[in-house]
Amino acid sequence: MLDHISLQVADPAASAAFYDRVLAPLGSKRLMEFGQVIGWGATQPRFWIGPVTTPGAARELHVAFEAGDRAQVRAFFEAAVAAGAEVLHEPRVWPEYHLAYYGAFVRDLDGNNVEAVCHRSE
Repeated sequence: MLDHISLQVADPAASAAFYDRVLAPLGSKRLMEFGQVIGWGATQPRFWIGPVTTPGAARELHVAFEAGDRAQVRAFFEAAVAAGAEVLHEPRVWPEYHLAYYGAFVRDLDGNNVEAVCHRSE
């Protein structure tokens, strides 16, 4: 249903470096840049960041990135922790969602809940 999503970030350069690291294990790379607005994806940009342009404090957003297998979830998690993300939940099966749901959750540099998830059993 979704074509793309964009987050406002306090420091686009720092957030871009973070997402370069954590999206690479999932097969995504930086594909487009328009000044401080940057998009990642496998073949076209699906995830974007840009500078804060609205008044007030940003609210936490949850973004889940699809992983092809559980190893990619673990690689995402390791890259995120190495890039300074706060650990919310280490990689594990979440049977309350469904029996094959394998995910890891971190908090990015702007306080967003960012997840990598695989829906396949291994």
